Amino acid sequence: MSPGQPVRTTCPYCGVGCGVLATPQADGSVTIAGDPEHPANFGRLCSKGSAVGETLSLDGRLLHPEIDGHRVTWDAALDRVAAVFSQTIAEYGPDSVAFYGSGQLLTEDYYVANKLMKGFLGSANIDTNSRLCMASSVAGHKRAFGSDTVPGNYEDLERADLIVLVGSNLAWCHPVLYQRILKAKAERPQMRIVLIDPRRTSTADQADLHLAIAPDGDSALFVGLLRWLAEKALLDREFLSNSTSEFSAALAVARRWSLDAVSQATGLSARDIAVFYDWFGATPRTVTVFSQGVNQSAGGTDKVNAIINCHLATGRIGLPGMGPFSVTGQPNAMGGREVGGLSNMLAAHMDFEPENVERLRRFWQSAAVATRPGLKAVDLFDAVVDGRIKALWIMATNPVDSMPEADKVRAALRACPFVVVSDMMSTTDTVAEANVRLPAAGWGEKDGTVTNSERRISRQRPMLPLPGEARPDWWIISAVARRMGFGPAFPYSNAAEIFAEHVALSAFENGGRRDFNLEGLEDTPYDELMPTQWPVRDGGTSRMFTDGVFYTPDRRARFIAVEPMRPEPLADMLTLNTGRVRDHWHTMTRTGKAPRLSAHLAEPFVEISPDDAFDRGITDAGLVELANEHGCVHVRALITERQRSGSVFAPMHWTDQFSSNGRIDKLVTAAKDPVSGQPALKMAAITARPAKVAFYGFAVSIERPNYRDADYWAMAAAVGGWRTELAFVADSFNPLAWARQAFGVEDNAELVSFVDHHTGRHNLALFDAGRLVFALFVSPAPVAVSRQWAAALLGQPVDATRRVDILAGRPGADRPDIGPLVCACNNIGANQIVAAARAGSSTVEAIGSVLRAGTTCGSCRPEIRALLAKLSAGLA
Repeated sequence: MSPGQPVRTTCPYCGVGCGVLATPQADGSVTIAGDPEHPANFGRLCSKGSAVGETLSLDGRLLHPEIDGHRVTWDAALDRVAAVFSQTIAEYGPDSVAFYGSGQLLTEDYYVANKLMKGFLGSANIDTNSRLCMASSVAGHKRAFGSDTVPGNYEDLERADLIVLVGSNLAWCHPVLYQRILKAKAERPQMRIVLIDPRRTSTADQADLHLAIAPDGDSALFVGLLRWLAEKALLDREFLSNSTSEFSAALAVARRWSLDAVSQATGLSARDIAVFYDWFGATPRTVTVFSQGVNQSAGGTDKVNAIINCHLATGRIGLPGMGPFSVTGQPNAMGGREVGGLSNMLAAHMDFEPENVERLRRFWQSAAVATRPGLKAVDLFDAVVDGRIKALWIMATNPVDSMPEADKVRAALRACPFVVVSDMMSTTDTVAEANVRLPAAGWGEKDGTVTNSERRISRQRPMLPLPGEARPDWWIISAVARRMGFGPAFPYSNAAEIFAEHVALSAFENGGRRDFNLEGLEDTPYDELMPTQWPVRDGGTSRMFTDGVFYTPDRRARFIAVEPMRPEPLADMLTLNTGRVRDHWHTMTRTGKAPRLSAHLAEPFVEISPDDAFDRGITDAGLVELANEHGCVHVRALITERQRSGSVFAPMHWTDQFSSNGRIDKLVTAAKDPVSGQPALKMAAITARPAKVAFYGFAVSIERPNYRDADYWAMAAAVGGWRTELAFVADSFNPLAWARQAFGVEDNAELVSFVDHHTGRHNLALFDAGRLVFALFVSPAPVAVSRQWAAALLGQPVDATRRVDILAGRPGADRPDIGPLVCACNNIGANQIVAAARAGSSTVEAIGSVLRAGTTCGSCRPEIRALLAKLSAGLA
């Protein structure tokens, strides 16, 4: 941790698991670079990963334990948690308590939490936010393979001749993987990419075929593909005979799905379906990548198995450039699955079969090991609602914003007798509901391991000291366990000791019967652990099932007879699809600190098709009210041809910390997959209508503003301060009076304003010693002021000419406006790209050469290409 010495660690965001070189500086900051030796990314980072050093400030950090909002000692907080959990169990039984964890936890944290709950408290009521993203993949893997095993690796993406992306906006959500694919495609032009997604996302930019499928049409598409493969005699009969079972049952269902039936269920043309089927059938080296669009469905597990069925039928599994590939959303969702972080799993990929329970009893030397699955996330919070769970410990996650029917979750926490939250932040919507708040260490301070989507274990290493009284999660959990009387089982003094126990358990009585096995790492010094794929044989196993042997009782892969969903049409309603944007992560507790990560998309929005917008009187950039029986939200309208009619898309990131009413998951109905328990986060039925607005506003300010009395607000960090979108309902709204009250402006303050009575525009600005403190722009229509330009003026000296520019709401000729941000990695705006194109740089590559835009993570390249196309067509 010496200044100037790079530390090899792992990115804290998505499941790609990119290696990072983090170098602490003498001033306390950390510079970030990709690790060129890490096999996940080979030095490349996305916009989020490259900006992680900009998110390490102590602003908003929880630095001391608190009980009922008052600072206390660690001893007092830990004693309280242990006493209440012990008392609750004694009075109501072990199933009256629960833990809710996160894919942000390190494997060592997860291991200790699972050991305490399932091994010593005697309940399996520990679940995780990974239930919201990957549980259906887990269930599908276990049904087909007998184990939660990802068969392939990232190299397969580069060696495939056909990549099928199903429900995955890889360009934005896993950009480093996407760039690896595009690089391979450039080197091997025969490679094709098929995107299956209701939206035309940025991933469609380089797709050879985009199938804009109807919501929940995926099962029908792949069941129809199974029939087509059989009819065209493209089955691998030898593999089917030697390595699989139940094929006849699956094919019997598939035979009912003709091309016309698939077309009707998917909303796709028979011609496009046939092209996809032809390509899949003719291309042995095919990888099917699937993510949240598959998993977050009431039929997610069946979707997973419909995909796997097609790979089993053709023997395309366990071989280079072939296989089904689930890409995880979180940095350690896989690690959580390995240690039993899901309520229906025991540690080391074991389930609740009696022999596994007995095995854990012997290994942990505990008679209290849980004997049956616990409550899954949606059911867990329902049990909080109805009073069955009376003490709940939430770790490193924000369910008040991320769970479906999120308002019900908030109400449940308020009604729960005892809520503990361990988190690095003091300002989340979930921390606000806690009786006890425990300050946890964050990225850069923690020591441990994570596992990425290709089963590769990597180290996260600290390069910063623990701030305040923050402690690692494993330390907190172990301290509570010792106070509850389980001291001998929780003696850990460092993460290495926990990892060693995790390794030992994976190998305990294994003998090759279980897929998860770290035998071979027991003699590797923890700090020397290199990125390693499990099972750990000969330095790591790159592909599974190469011998056609699986982990089912008969060692054969199982086909699942999938009956596709037939969603009922929505009358006068729209289907709400939720997801992520390019530069933000989950509920923005980390990315919300970095100005450049908010510059691309700075407020909650809804993508809606032109037809749906016209039918509802919704105008571009106007405010929209989305509503259903669970509540309503207010978001900005983004009218786009990318969105198919009948569906809308809204991101899940915004919370009460960043917007007045943008918590989109409160509209999501808690319907769930019957096998995996994963909620259908992409299928809520909603209405959409224009929100009542008299005046729109945009403000920039040095201090974080308090706009709680505005009818609508959405704020984002900016260089030097904050930028905020505003709206007001009252026709009598007075911008000058409101600004004076909102900012506490004194009568003698240096406040200047401009009013255009003809248009209703009212702009004003406050200066202190000649520097801009805040500016407010108000208009009856959405404010047409360059956000990047206005925010860049904060704290800057402003002469008389510049003051006129500010009041006019546009930059002078001597201060070019970069325009809306396109490339977050290199801070390049749309106006700069247009200027470079007009000067002769007419390709994405040429723009990259001149401006460096799109040359770092590459996730902005589709936007650059679209901008150049508009310019070429005379539309920009």
